[in-house]
Amino acid sequence: MNQAESEKRKVIGTGGLVCVRKRFDELTTKELYALLRLRIAVFVVEQNCPYQDLDDRDQAAIHVWLQDGEEIVAVLRVMDRGVESADVSIGRVISNRRHQGVGSLLLQEGIRAAVECFGADRIYLEAQTAARPFYERQGFRALPGEFEMDGIPHVRMVCDCRECGFL
Repeated sequence: MNQAESEKRKVIGTGGLVCVRKRFDELTTKELYALLRLRIAVFVVEQNCPYQDLDDRDQAAIHVWLQDGEEIVAVLRVMDRGVESADVSIGRVISNRRHQGVGSLLLQEGIRAAVECFGADRIYLEAQTAARPFYERQGFRALPGEFEMDGIPHVRMVCDCRECGFL
């Protein structure tokens, strides 16, 4: 993957949001700080779930986020096969603008990045069980069984990129 394949910036949706995607080593310190700040604000502070967010997978990921002006409003990361699972995977999905379609736009861009950057034909993710309906609306299906991570129920999910219309 070359820089042109990973670093990309475009306007999406009707609200003028800008979608950005970069590899870890392409991030500026300000971008990295803003991405981690949003993740910690929601996953650690808001959900009252102290856990180690920095798991050494960020370095292998493509980071995809949506900006409104200078504010990062949604973020996720995409990892190649073998980093988190046998499939290309998406993780750390969060939007601070819930119920406005921003999360759906972000996830669509994450799937697009998985296909374009890593040649994904199937995508794996571990969703908080409460978010399962959101992912199902995007074409993911739950695998059998639920598990707990950091005290929060989760479910493993997969998306066939052909069925989702990305191939």
